[in-house]
Amino acid sequence: MRNTDTHEHRTARSVTHGGLRAPEYGELQQLVNELYYHNMSGSVSKIDVLTRAEIDDLCDDLMEVVDLLPAGKYKRGRLCDQLNSIVTAHGWGNVYGTVE
Repeated sequence: MRNTDTHEHRTARSVTHGGLRAPEYGELQQLVNELYYHNMSGSVSKIDVLTRAEIDDLCDDLMEVVDLLPAGKYKRGRLCDQLNSIVTAHGWGNVYGTVE
């Protein structure tokens, strides 16, 4: 479980001024890369994604993206499509980046 007492998390609302990238830009891509590092053609579950996101201590906005994933198993392409859809729907593509 994330320890929010020792880390202050920023949200898109506090870091977006004129389309600036958040310091967490690219962390979702890193998450995807870590999930498939030894499992390029395999699948991961939502629980796998959530667990890795907690280990990586993603900011609250990115944890919200992960929380909004539908339950199920994901090959890399499908996971990226789902994450990108959620990020885009929130208008956070320029703030946090999309994944591939």
